[in-house]
Amino acid sequence: YIRRYVMDRFDVADVWGVGGATARKLGDLGIRTAGQLRDMPLRQARGLGTVVLERLVAELNGVQADAVELVAPDRKGMAVTRSFGTPIADLEQLMGAVSQFAMRAGEKLRQHGLVAGRMAVFFHTNRHKPDRPQYGASRGGALHPMTADSFELISLARRLVERAYRRGFEFTKAGIMLEQLAAADARPRTLFEDQDQSAQRERLMAAIDDINGKFGRMTVVPASQGFKRPWKMRADMNSPAWTTRISDLPVVKA
Repeated sequence: YIRRYVMDRFDVADVWGVGGATARKLGDLGIRTAGQLRDMPLRQARGLGTVVLERLVAELNGVQADAVELVAPDRKGMAVTRSFGTPIADLEQLMGAVSQFAMRAGEKLRQHGLVAGRMAVFFHTNRHKPDRPQYGASRGGALHPMTADSFELISLARRLVERAYRRGFEFTKAGIMLEQLAAADARPRTLFEDQDQSAQRERLMAAIDDINGKFGRMTVVPASQGFKRPWKMRADMNSPAWTTRISDLPVVKA
């Protein structure tokens, strides 16, 4: 009784989910309170305000239309992909680019406290230039044991690229995808895994993350990634780094 009493005196425009335009449409139909909206036929509500208004009417009648997700779902996968600023035809340059993606993927895994059990690598030419030779490839492989070690990810990524690479093509995009993710503290151990070596590698990854976090992401990089990086990703639309790079400060001329 109290619920109906309140609804019958509650302005429909103040109901969460009812915008100004919808409130005006409802007013034209003589619906000015939450109680009148509650009594609106579901089919009419859907016709007036799509499925959103239909669900709102159902909820006013005590029907749960959407379950609230209080716990975030487990991540199923993770990807690092980029388009190249300059097309890549050379195998070593392509492996250098993919090595950087694998390094970044390892950082992301560790940030989220995850490990991966499988990796896929892909690369392809520019599909929007059909007059150019076209080729695209994707290869996958297992990570055994499951890991977030960037060097292990780089090692597998380079092997997968080498298997799929073909000469005579200019590649414009590549990336890696990680699957079979699990919490790092709950990952299954293998029979022949060297626990001491695993602990050392974890400390090494933590040290690299600390240095790159303090001095910049590219401070410590594997040599396999290369240093000149002629394939550097496109960053034409990046915002200026006014607070961290003096060369980006705006200059006012009189």
